[in-house]
Amino acid sequence: MNVGGETIASIDAGLLVFAGVGVEDASDDREWIARKLLDLRIFDDEHGVMNRSVIDTHGQVLAVSQFTLFASTRKGNRPSWSRAAAPEIAAPAFDAFVQMIEARLGRAVATGRFGADMQVALVNDGPVTIWLDSRERE
Repeated sequence: MNVGGETIASIDAGLLVFAGVGVEDASDDREWIARKLLDLRIFDDEHGVMNRSVIDTHGQVLAVSQFTLFASTRKGNRPSWSRAAAPEIAAPAFDAFVQMIEARLGRAVATGRFGADMQVALVNDGPVTIWLDSRERE
């Protein structure tokens, strides 16, 4: 991940997590998402079956704050982000989310720079992309 031409974070195998903080989100939402994403069995075992979590594989996590996940395109063609939390709420909530992941993972989590124009590169192995929403706990 680059900001202003400088590499500020990178990981090897693991999870790239785009996390949006909504106006209605609370600590239990962050806890549920953190637990769920670390327990998801989405990495191959020795038989090529998705049966291992990022914890099982000792994978890394790169977390990127992404308010645009809350885009609403219901009216017209210009997205609205009114459901995204304001930066003064979202920044500490995102930091708390990262700390929850680190505590459970037992190691540091790489992050972007909150509010910065970030260039994120991804090699999506599989590809596997999963949407988790604490409002629809499936």
